[in-house]
Amino acid sequence: MLTVAVTGATGAQGGATARALLSAGHHVRALTRYPDSLAAEVLRGLGAEVLRADFDDHTSLRAALAGTDSLFAVTTPFGTDTTAETRQGKALVDAAAAARLGHIVLTSAAHADRGTAVPHYESKYLVEQYLCAADVPWTVIAPAAFMDNYTSDWTLDGLRDNTFAWPMPADRPLTLIPATDIGAFAALALQRRDEFTGRRIDIASDECTPRWIAETLAMVTDRPIAHQEVPLAQVRTRSADLAAMFEYFTTVGLDVDVAGLRRDYPEVGWHSFADWAAGQEWPALLTPAPANQ
Repeated sequence: MLTVAVTGATGAQGGATARALLSAGHHVRALTRYPDSLAAEVLRGLGAEVLRADFDDHTSLRAALAGTDSLFAVTTPFGTDTTAETRQGKALVDAAAAARLGHIVLTSAAHADRGTAVPHYESKYLVEQYLCAADVPWTVIAPAAFMDNYTSDWTLDGLRDNTFAWPMPADRPLTLIPATDIGAFAALALQRRDEFTGRRIDIASDECTPRWIAETLAMVTDRPIAHQEVPLAQVRTRSADLAAMFEYFTTVGLDVDVAGLRRDYPEVGWHSFADWAAGQEWPALLTPAPANQ
């Protein structure tokens, strides 16, 4: 049995990894800035040990990593910025190396090592490079675009109006993955340390066009949803970072060997987009929240 520290444990990737490890019988130390949150309480109920840890608080990091075998590391610029992401990622690597952990699995982004000029890909790649130079066994998993993003924010707002608003042409393919599959692959890498140490692997579960995504969502929601291409200029007014990402998706593409991954790692239980979409609670998601009285 492993004792694995999982950062971002109350988020999508960390939470999925924690649940996959718990299901496999391992001890999970769930690290979060919000140990009293509902998501943290759910993890406790599943058997995880929940500890407060903050990447900018080195004392909390050292305490959280003490006595663990391995680490699942996730960083994010959202809510801070890309400079903070890189700084915090390096601090996490330093703490893991000081604790002499046997293995770090870092989740990055597919193609982050290819000079994309996408700000939050570049910040992740700086953390990757720092990890690879550290004196600790490492693996980098690099997920494609998240299916889970289709159940939140402006995408969900569009679906409520029967529109799949997406900043890509209708027939441009994009590789996708749900958080569940990221967690399953991360758990696999942590459990098979010898096989995965020293490797960087782009991961995805399916490849779809925006037109196909819209048609699938129309089928599972029983709504007449159609794809609408959002101009990149409109995205840029909200986030230059996201606009750069969608421009990369459209001009270069986010290719990942989906067939090879399914062949080589069937135990992950890869979900197609149709499988994932069919498993969502669309009636609840598509019902607008009541206005404040």
